Amino acid sequence: MIRRLSALVTLFAIAACAPEKEAADLVVFNATVHTVDANNPIAEAFAVRDGRFLKAGTTAEILEAYKGAAQLDAGGQVIVPGLIDAHCHFYGLGLNEEAVDLVGTGSFEEVLEKVVAFSRENPSTHIYGRGWDQNDWEVKEFPDKTELDRLFPETPVALERVDGHALLVNQKALDMGGITAETRVPGGEVVLKDGEPSGVLVDSPMDLVMSRWPGPSRDQQIRALKRAEEICFSHGLTTVNDAGLSPDVIGLIDSLQQSGDLVIRVYAMVSNTPENLDVFLDRGILKTDRLTVRSVKVYADGALGSRGAALKAPYSDKPGHFGAMITPADQLESLATRIAAAGFQMNTHAIGDSANVAVLRAYRKALTGVEDPRWKVEHAQILDTADLAYFGPKVLPSVQPTHATSDMYWAEDRLGADRMPGAYAFAKLLKASGMVALGTDFPVEQVNPMLTFYAAVARKDNAGYPEGGFQIEDALSREDALKGMTLWAAYSNFEEGEKGSIAPGKWADFTLLDADPMAVPEERLKDIRINGTWVAGNRVFE
Repeated sequence: MIRRLSALVTLFAIAACAPEKEAADLVVFNATVHTVDANNPIAEAFAVRDGRFLKAGTTAEILEAYKGAAQLDAGGQVIVPGLIDAHCHFYGLGLNEEAVDLVGTGSFEEVLEKVVAFSRENPSTHIYGRGWDQNDWEVKEFPDKTELDRLFPETPVALERVDGHALLVNQKALDMGGITAETRVPGGEVVLKDGEPSGVLVDSPMDLVMSRWPGPSRDQQIRALKRAEEICFSHGLTTVNDAGLSPDVIGLIDSLQQSGDLVIRVYAMVSNTPENLDVFLDRGILKTDRLTVRSVKVYADGALGSRGAALKAPYSDKPGHFGAMITPADQLESLATRIAAAGFQMNTHAIGDSANVAVLRAYRKALTGVEDPRWKVEHAQILDTADLAYFGPKVLPSVQPTHATSDMYWAEDRLGADRMPGAYAFAKLLKASGMVALGTDFPVEQVNPMLTFYAAVARKDNAGYPEGGFQIEDALSREDALKGMTLWAAYSNFEEGEKGSIAPGKWADFTLLDADPMAVPEERLKDIRINGTWVAGNRVFE
């Protein structure tokens, strides 16, 4: 009896001495966790409270230290920090859900069929579509408006190229924009055929039509934002950088986030117009838990696919044609000076080598004496290798790996072999700057970030072409690709202290994958699926 009492006393003493478990809202365990935290790169478990990570460690450590109100046994699956798309068009993705989807069309005849079918199912006073790419057709030339005029003599039709830098319209839309053979707009081209407008508008003249196009209602805007969020969550994205928004859409995003109707985090780049700059640069940086507004999106030039990118030497497949600057060098410099003075970030679309060097020179001049600007060159697509030296801690490249594997079939036709070493040069850019932020430019490319990872690492398309990879010397390592989609993207947004890695105090945004991107065979990368997405410790996709 005495021995039994002694044993009980010992058990109570041990229990009394055992540390009490700390309360957590969620404990996740039995996982392979790529934390992207240099202090603790691989973990098995972590705890979450009040929407933030408490600690990551082994399953035994976390279960011993924390008692979760909810627990998730990951069953050995892989977890990475919530994925960030460093350059996309989030709002545009949602709006496109209500437009004619022309992505992947194999001919202009197929484009016309889709437009006709859409118009029958969705009667409207105006018809808008997006996604065609003449480089995917057997006849790799711009179409013209002849058939659109025949099919839609009284209804304005506007069909945007996949890159957003060319527009095919019918005569009714040309009339709406006041466009004739004499129309000249700096920074673009009204393409003529037999001396008359062909219906194709490249870059700046597009606005003559689209500025008169009826805008979406508030209900349509809300529906677009919520649909885009749903799509992004299904692909494991928890933060999106929307590359060009108006004040009214930014305000709508903020109000929907504040009411809880929109959960995704948005890094909003303000579209560069004098009115927008007057609003935001004077108001100053806007920062909430889900929305950051501290950058301006500027267009230096157009796109390579539509020959609107500004090149130092003529296009190899169009002698005498250099593309065009949408924002001339002197305006880039004055803009950069104003944006720097306001403490904002300048994020400039630059495709051609001439546009890139103009942007880089403007940045260098404006950023003299500025300590930590983190200004970005969006795309940084075609560079004279001599200009890579402009990149560094102050100037970061924001690139989209799937552009390389989409453009590789015809890029050399546009550029010639001599310019290819500076094209889609991700590894060279990483060496020059120390980091690269990765995105997709969706809906120009697919939303799926696993395709971004695959294209960055393998430099192949989804069919596995070409064998050995496209200019494989500029591939990224798997570790750098993951950083580019998480921590480096967060850093480029001034948000590395709150997201981008699974570390104590950061937002509990994380993504559950069905395979390990750091370990599976290369060809398997593109097929990795998202099994769950969490924002602030709450599951938003399953």
